Amino acid sequence: MGKLGFWDRLLGRKTRSAPSHGRRSYAAAQSGRLVADWLASNRSADEEIRGALKTLRARSRELCRNNDYAKAFLRLLGNNVIGPNGVGLQMKAADPGGKLDTYANSVIEAAWREWSKPKNASVTRRQSWVDLQRLAAQSIARDGEVILRLVAGFPNAFGFALQVIEADHLDDDYNEELPDGSKIRMGVEINRWGEPVAYHVLTRHPGDLMGLDSHTGYRERVPASEIIHLFVQERPGQTRGVPWMAAPMMRLKMLGGYEEAELVAARVAATKMGFFKSSGGAEYQGESDGDGNVISEAAPGQFEVLPQGLDFVPWSPEHPTTSFSAFCKQVLRGAAVGLGVSYNALASDLEGVTYSSLRQGALEDRDGWMAIQGWLVEHLHASVFERWLEMSMISGVINLPIRKFDKFNSPSWMPRRWSWVDPLKEVQASLESVYGGLKSRRQIIAEQGGDIEDTFEELAQDEALAKQKGLLFQQSANIGAKNAQLPAD
Repeated sequence: MGKLGFWDRLLGRKTRSAPSHGRRSYAAAQSGRLVADWLASNRSADEEIRGALKTLRARSRELCRNNDYAKAFLRLLGNNVIGPNGVGLQMKAADPGGKLDTYANSVIEAAWREWSKPKNASVTRRQSWVDLQRLAAQSIARDGEVILRLVAGFPNAFGFALQVIEADHLDDDYNEELPDGSKIRMGVEINRWGEPVAYHVLTRHPGDLMGLDSHTGYRERVPASEIIHLFVQERPGQTRGVPWMAAPMMRLKMLGGYEEAELVAARVAATKMGFFKSSGGAEYQGESDGDGNVISEAAPGQFEVLPQGLDFVPWSPEHPTTSFSAFCKQVLRGAAVGLGVSYNALASDLEGVTYSSLRQGALEDRDGWMAIQGWLVEHLHASVFERWLEMSMISGVINLPIRKFDKFNSPSWMPRRWSWVDPLKEVQASLESVYGGLKSRRQIIAEQGGDIEDTFEELAQDEALAKQKGLLFQQSANIGAKNAQLPAD
């Protein structure tokens, strides 16, 4: 028999011992007063998203507009994942023997640079390829997803451009079972295997209230071959993306409200007010305004005699509280974890950091940025380049044989890399790695986002120009001596 509680004994209730397997179950799965407010469900990924997507997206956008830290995260994302120059292209088309086709590679790279300009890359002719990359990355974080339409036959020299479409254009409310076994999930048409076959796109943003167009909800079925739907899939069977702000959103919103309340309270506290209190029922005989309010003036170094019959009661609230800074830091640490960045980067707080802690935090952040870069290259850059190369060769802008398309479709992407935290120490470490045969020069250069062929070509040009001008630098002599001892790649 289980142990009876006070109320059970009073009311004459009986209890039975719980089954032994219940006591051996997971603690997190048990029920009781401590977890009574822990609501959970086993709904599918799409079912959970469907009821919350619009609200999550709207709140995430509001947060990114008005919250300093949410806005800072988008800036960090754009600066670190895309960088000032975007993800660079290095062509690696090679002949069957493995020798690089330098002519074809240079032709394709030159054409890519021309297409990347605003007049060609975007259907609006206002955004360059770098702008589109940054917009896509930040839209995924803020809205959870973004759509890019591959517009073949666009009226530019390449016959190809990109159209960026906000996630709102996918009809969240369009869900249907089709006769052939396909399904439409929140505007995405998928086959029996879950592969997208088409996207049902609203021709007008549902939140655009300008104009008198009554066909706001008209849908266009766009084949999946023309769409790049970018979102991070967190669960199998997930069709739509969720804003990255979803987890830390409440924390950041509450922190913003707390900071505002403390700011207002601090302004009030800085005023240093006080009150006149009547003692013994005496009437005030001093100066007052038309409504009977006591008039008193304060000036630095001035002391006055209180009016007869009145006492002065100061009111001096203390704000912000002494725990304000520590509390804000703790909340921001939690938000930073949810966003996948370090607290120091998100809060721009370098107080108390050491070289070791700063370097460790920077390296962890960079690992995260590189993971996003790799994902973006695989899902965005590779798809855009393949379609662009095909249309450019068909249009004749790239005068190379189309039958060798597979050979020429050999891009190597170079995302941005970062300077060393301590250049002297890390350059020395890199040189020691090369001298010791632990790394090649190619690896060292690639880690900094460079290309060994371009680097060597520039070095050769520098040396040739210096020799032409009759210049000899001590650094050149030292490098030449050391290069003779370096291991081959």
